[in-house]
Amino acid sequence: MKIKKIFKSWRVIMLLLFLLLSFIAINHQFGDKAVIIKSVEANSLAFNSGIKSPDPKLQLTQKEKIFFVNNKEIRTTEDYLNAVESIPLNSTIRIKTDKQEYIFLKSSNKIGIDISESASSNLRKGLELQGGTRVLLQPEGKVTDQEIKDIIDTMSNRLNIYGLSDLKIKPAKDLLGNKYVVVEIAGVTKEEVKDLIASQGKFEAKIGEDTVFEGGKKDITFVCRNDGTCSGVRNCNPSQNGYSCSFEFTISLSAEAAKKHAEITKDLDVNITESGSEYLSKPLELYLDGTLVDTLQISSDLKGQEATRISISGPGAGITEQDAIQDAVKNMNKLQTVLITGSLPTKLNTVKLDTISPLLGKEFTNNIMLVVLLAALAVSLIIFIRYRSLKISIPIIVITLSEVYIVLGLASLFRYNLDLAAIAGLIAAVGTGVDDQIVITDELINKEQQFGGFKERIKKAFFIIMGAYATTVAAMLPLLKAGAGLLVGFAIITIAGVSVGVFITRPAFAEIIKVLLEE
Repeated sequence: MKIKKIFKSWRVIMLLLFLLLSFIAINHQFGDKAVIIKSVEANSLAFNSGIKSPDPKLQLTQKEKIFFVNNKEIRTTEDYLNAVESIPLNSTIRIKTDKQEYIFLKSSNKIGIDISESASSNLRKGLELQGGTRVLLQPEGKVTDQEIKDIIDTMSNRLNIYGLSDLKIKPAKDLLGNKYVVVEIAGVTKEEVKDLIASQGKFEAKIGEDTVFEGGKKDITFVCRNDGTCSGVRNCNPSQNGYSCSFEFTISLSAEAAKKHAEITKDLDVNITESGSEYLSKPLELYLDGTLVDTLQISSDLKGQEATRISISGPGAGITEQDAIQDAVKNMNKLQTVLITGSLPTKLNTVKLDTISPLLGKEFTNNIMLVVLLAALAVSLIIFIRYRSLKISIPIIVITLSEVYIVLGLASLFRYNLDLAAIAGLIAAVGTGVDDQIVITDELINKEQQFGGFKERIKKAFFIIMGAYATTVAAMLPLLKAGAGLLVGFAIITIAGVSVGVFITRPAFAEIIKVLLEE
């Protein structure tokens, strides 16, 4: 009879409705495990075979899934890594996905695919729980909010062009008003893009002291990429320390840049080499962040000409020929990316760099689950010892777990990444929730100290709860700005947790406990 009365309360019905909506938002996947493609490095073996990085806006469950590698079934990341590693060099790799089959030659041990196991739900793991790199950058000097936005836009273009889709770039401030940029690249650490993230990427092509063109859309209308006819590593030769290679790609200049080239070269002298080749007296020098990248001789045919198509080259070196090729490709990718996106509005200094391996992230996840389980058991035991009554202890535990589930549902709905700070905030909110429920329970069971009925007692309990709620929210607000944004997760999840408790779960608990304690 009491159970029916509980479920007739609109407060309990509202709690059940939010639990249902949370279940839908989290979208638990109970099917077979699979491995998904998170990102593909540009100009890698996989990239050149036709495998592309997924759209970063896609949910994990929509990304391309790998089913077989050379007829070996793939269900976990370990299956995939073992299958790829077991294939000898210069052998054929067949990767079958839910879209098509890709076939290419394994000419290098690094094929360029970042993978993860398919998501079991819409809950998004933050950096600490899945591994990756977080870089905290601070612009030099004072910058405006618009310049921060320009930095983020340029950096996003760079990293997306570079083949990284699973990333997050956001602005941040501290309590002193200093502005920062936080870059999080989830998954495997990307050593080769650390310089690309922090460097200003100011590209200049000069003839003597005169700048002919700079990187960006203003001067450059086209950059050849992923087309062997106008982009690639052209030759490799043994050197004193191993091998050296050179890359080459073509670019198209704007009409304005072409006119500038004609104006600068029209008065240059023509030199004749011993082999009979004719070049202008000054070369075209390529600078990246003030460092000379390469020097290109200018054919005498281009003197005073509005050249709109120019060939850019650069070096690569390594102990082996394959290492030299990979270094040349990396240098070419970086230069192409800077030419396409242009330079950042200002130079960035690296304040903090955190790198977490995927294996360590998985260990963090397992440890957190264990800690949460032990905490739940400890709280359950303490509550039972205090009240010695299951009809009080069980509702407290059920409501606490409901509160956690609803907060996770909100995180899924708004696609919020759960990192260690957010998990800490969730635990803090749970602790506040248990404390509030104890306040409600004590107000209702201490009849000899109370004057009035259940309604008056609950009002008194909620007066205390609302005071604690306001204090908690006020304490969290400064954290939204403190720590250059690294504590935002803790503040947001704590506020969300206590808000869910005060407006959804606490009223439902008060109704449940009132019915259960009625004589």
